[in-house]
Amino acid sequence: MMGGENDPVSLTADAPPVLELRNIAKRFGATQALEDVSLTLRPGTVHALLGENGAGKSTLIKIMTGVHQPDRGEILLAGQPIGIASAAEAQRHGIAAIYQEPLLFPDLNVAENIFISHQNRGAVTDWRRMFREAEAILASLGVALDVRSPARGLTLAAQQSVEIAKAISLNVRVLIMDEPTASLSAHEVAQLFKLVRDLRAKGVAILFVSHRMEEVFQIADTITVFRDGRLISTRPAAEVTPQSAIADMVGREMGLLRQRPPAPRGDKLLSVQGLARAGVFEGVTFDLHRGEVLGFAGLIGAGRTDIGLALFGIEPATAGTIALNGVATTIRSPRQAMALGIAYVSEDRRQLGLSLPMSISANISLPVLSRYLNRLGLIRTAEERATAESFRKRLSIRTPSVDLAAGKLSGGNQQKVMLSKWLNTHPALLILDEPTRGIDVGAKAEVHAMIGELAAEGIGIIMISSDLPEVLAMSDRVLVMREGRQMAILDRAEADSQTVMGAAMGQPVAEHAA
Repeated sequence: MMGGENDPVSLTADAPPVLELRNIAKRFGATQALEDVSLTLRPGTVHALLGENGAGKSTLIKIMTGVHQPDRGEILLAGQPIGIASAAEAQRHGIAAIYQEPLLFPDLNVAENIFISHQNRGAVTDWRRMFREAEAILASLGVALDVRSPARGLTLAAQQSVEIAKAISLNVRVLIMDEPTASLSAHEVAQLFKLVRDLRAKGVAILFVSHRMEEVFQIADTITVFRDGRLISTRPAAEVTPQSAIADMVGREMGLLRQRPPAPRGDKLLSVQGLARAGVFEGVTFDLHRGEVLGFAGLIGAGRTDIGLALFGIEPATAGTIALNGVATTIRSPRQAMALGIAYVSEDRRQLGLSLPMSISANISLPVLSRYLNRLGLIRTAEERATAESFRKRLSIRTPSVDLAAGKLSGGNQQKVMLSKWLNTHPALLILDEPTRGIDVGAKAEVHAMIGELAAEGIGIIMISSDLPEVLAMSDRVLVMREGRQMAILDRAEADSQTVMGAAMGQPVAEHAA
């Protein structure tokens, strides 16, 4: 399967394909998800797949992993036609996938998670051998983990490493990586990319799906673009620019991330002094003005989200003071936060942000449902739908009807529904946690434009993001966190990637340190 230490694999474009998909088509009802799509994966290469949400990427991955069957077309493994009727069959062919959210069993240990697909019902587990082989696989990846410890306490980066180890245990020939860096910090992304390069050197064919353009050009050998279920282009990465890739994705020229124009600040809205939550973060001090965007930067686990949860009353602070409009307050619950004019857009739209089976209109009215009840306690559906329609137009939510279940929407449109839900509370302070996580370039530009409009309307915005270029482009000031401590607050003119990342990694920023 893979080249050994003394058997390097050729990385030329002429290497025979390990997996080919030819003229694949797939329809779901009235939606043509894929039409005449072909893709060739060669050993020892990283093949990036780009496209807006709804372009067909996920459908193709599900066909490759046996979740869906194509309506037309064929799949060839090492030149031989195959069928992939299930995930187990895909694994037997050496095809494995890791996703944005690792699919580990939290109560099983690391070794058990690595070998979960090897378990035979009724067989006696040789624990010593399993631990030994799990340690050997992780060592080959340069990863140091206690294979006897439960997966529950692992960081996202460590969980991704376990997913890769699981794939290696299955003698992976094709590894599909679907948004694997969406929840990782820059340091963790660098660690993951080292693993990817090691796998590439061993002859694994890697399909890499990401909305982070800079990462695609850092790691990819070949770039394919999908649009509306069709293959638009496949070219060597050296022949592609970010601008040309985006143009292929959206069907038009579109600029890269633009800096939000500076806007005048209003009165002081929020004042936080010495805010802390025992064992999580401490000593957080900052002010926020109306019309200001304050970006929270830092590595994963630095405490950024925990501050947002404290300000919204989900996990209240245990020390420090909070003042809104000059009036000291304590925030002990989301209900209290909402009454004070605070809204929180969660980073996890599927688990915490939306009720996916419910309609778009029902999701948008949910936080303020009492507003839509008549004297008998029944929902005034016409008024509820009218509100949803106004947000559909305002945020360009692409849907045939606001009665559609939120779970039927693409990621970008789900993000807009979640934003609409909280804008419907008419907040003075809006906390945005990873507002563009996992959405495509076009939707990201629309969300950024909306953030600018909301700030211009006088809303104070705290934006928590792992995407440093996004933080630098959108923020008036940047607060940098590290391991639960505030390292610096930088004005727009002072904040650049080197300074912010240096502070996040523990380098002092003396003249601006909090």
